[in-house]
Amino acid sequence: MKRQLFWFLVVGGAAAATHLGVVMLLVEGTGMAPLLANGLGWAVAFGVSFGGHYRLTFSGSGAALGPAARRFGLISFLGFVINQAAYALALRVSSQNYALLLAAVLVGVAVLTYMV
Repeated sequence: MKRQLFWFLVVGGAAAATHLGVVMLLVEGTGMAPLLANGLGWAVAFGVSFGGHYRLTFSGSGAALGPAARRFGLISFLGFVINQAAYALALRVSSQNYALLLAAVLVGVAVLTYMV
């Protein structure tokens, strides 16, 4: 369990950093709205997250790639729906920086999806 938690944190951190980095690049570099950029950030980070979790975090599960990808994709997409709703709300009600708000949402959703 300690090994799994360690890799969950490492892979999740890498995916979250990728997600946040893509969003910041799109917002600052192209002027894209943060909420739209969030969807693209999730899509890029999905590859980092699935690859890392399949090979490292849950490597001992013995799950075949196809079924694992479908299950992970569904859970990740549901997490993104929660992420997008929470981020939209945070952007609407807070005057904090968009990147700080997204970082908080990413941490919160990561905790929720780990429990699933």
